[in-house]
Amino acid sequence: MDDDLLLYSNPASRGRIARWMLEETGRPYRVETLDYKTMKAPSYLAINPMGKVPALLHGGTLVTETAAICAYLADAFPEAGLAPAVGDRLRGPYLRWLFFGAGPIEAAVTNKALGVVVPEGRDRMAGYGSLEAVLDTLEQAIDRSEHLVGDRFTAADLYVGAQLIFGLAFKTIEARPAFARKAERLRERPAWIRASALDDAALPRER
Repeated sequence: MDDDLLLYSNPASRGRIARWMLEETGRPYRVETLDYKTMKAPSYLAINPMGKVPALLHGGTLVTETAAICAYLADAFPEAGLAPAVGDRLRGPYLRWLFFGAGPIEAAVTNKALGVVVPEGRDRMAGYGSLEAVLDTLEQAIDRSEHLVGDRFTAADLYVGAQLIFGLAFKTIEARPAFARKAERLRERPAWIRASALDDAALPRER
């Protein structure tokens, strides 16, 4: 497969997570930065009809959705050690936390940010139940171990951890001590530092 990696992104978007993941793989890649108007242009809608970033093009393979990009890159470059192999007993917990981030965390935190409140007694209709239940579940996992899966950093730590980092920064996630400790450790990773510096430099400058 052609190893050319192209990320469609915006430095003020979830594309920051995808760039961090690319930095963790250690593979060379290119970034095409799109503004929010360009994301709705026919040329980009042909790539992602949702008109959203990030999107990743790897040779002839196109992947959208941030968690899917993280999972894809971890499997595409196993030498980076970012995912348990298929058949490994840790593969199940690894997938669990990736989907927990893409499902319950994303939905619950977004609803909070938008002021959406699940009516009393209707929590069974929400896949995440309640924000409190989501955060309690995550806190218990983080308190048990430094890593969400096994004894090493994986794409699950990256994806869920990025949500913690941004959620704490924008105050959409409660600043519990366990969350703060996890976020601080992740911000010390060289790949996070490199990715953040690149995205910060690409942000529009105020005039």
